[in-house]
Amino acid sequence: MKSAFARARRGEPAAVAQVVEALRPRLTRMAGYYARCAQEDADDLLQEAWVGLLSALPELDLGIGSPEQYLIQRARWRLLDAVKRGRVRRSLPLEEVTREALADPASGEAQAGVLVADFVRHLKATQADVLDCLLQGLTWREAGARLGCSSANVAYHVRQIQHQYERWDGGQQRMPLPHQSGGAEPTPALTKVLP
Repeated sequence: MKSAFARARRGEPAAVAQVVEALRPRLTRMAGYYARCAQEDADDLLQEAWVGLLSALPELDLGIGSPEQYLIQRARWRLLDAVKRGRVRRSLPLEEVTREALADPASGEAQAGVLVADFVRHLKATQADVLDCLLQGLTWREAGARLGCSSANVAYHVRQIQHQYERWDGGQQRMPLPHQSGGAEPTPALTKVLP
């Protein structure tokens, strides 16, 4: 099978087809599993997994580890990125929440929009950039690529945003995070990036 991976890496169509057929059952099971867990469409996730696998094929290093595991891992990453984008896409961006709240001041959303804007003003520039990327629906990896840093760096800034939120909120329950009970309904824009 290693020779098939080497030929597929060079772009030979017959070898690529052989690799695809060999990995098809694993990718299909993986997409089905994550589709059930995330309540997403299995075919969409399978398509994302294939894109991840086929885009990783030219970068495959046959001298390190198992080629099958490397390709499956890359497919899983792409699939999980699609799950994350799907979840974020179902949430409203910060600008829409603020705009809708200001358009209908009679609703309780007006106060929430003002509170969100006030909180964002308390963030450092990098934290605001990270929050903006996440509110646009980017994954941590994509946000890191856009900002020129690693996903671990983005995770650090998300933790800092959480700490800043806790300091800003001061226990007043102005906009409780999803894991907190009591208080007003959480603001959708912040709950999707602050677990």
